[in-house]
Amino acid sequence: MKAELKNFFEQYGKLSEAGLEALTGNFKEKYVKKGTLLLFQGDICNKIYFVKKGCLRLYYIANDVEITVWFSFENNTAIELSSFLSGAPSDYFIEAIEDSIILSLNKVELTQLYTDFPEMERLFRQFWETVILYLLKRFTALQKDTAEKRYLDLINESLYLQRVPQKYLASFIGVTPTSLSRIRRKIK
Repeated sequence: MKAELKNFFEQYGKLSEAGLEALTGNFKEKYVKKGTLLLFQGDICNKIYFVKKGCLRLYYIANDVEITVWFSFENNTAIELSSFLSGAPSDYFIEAIEDSIILSLNKVELTQLYTDFPEMERLFRQFWETVILYLLKRFTALQKDTAEKRYLDLINESLYLQRVPQKYLASFIGVTPTSLSRIRRKIK
């Protein structure tokens, strides 16, 4: 468990061995079944999730339609950033779309780690910046790129095509499942 977490966080900066041990030691492991909701709309997101095995998705509901914003596969994190950072109720859900093994870190524990290991704040600043840049890139693609281009970009990510149901992929690229089928036929 710790090796994957250490490798993940080391890409964002250097921590002392004691800091790295404290960080990874505060994550709690849990098995969740497919369909389990880890965050409900209206709740405050107070945990960072790390996917050891499986897949999580972040989504919201608009006009009775689920809109997928993010997928998290193995060795990546899932978080509802706005709620986590602000403490405001979330507009989103986090759901396991496969049977998954996840690790979670509570915000209270993270805040204590910032106090105990000041270099932890710098590492997490790098982490938050990376998350924000990814979200901005996604937002820009949804505004600027055609649905066909967004699908072509997705083809390069084989995990998406192999493991994510088509209805979630469609909402992720901003189209209906029927439109996604048309795009797929056109590209073949």
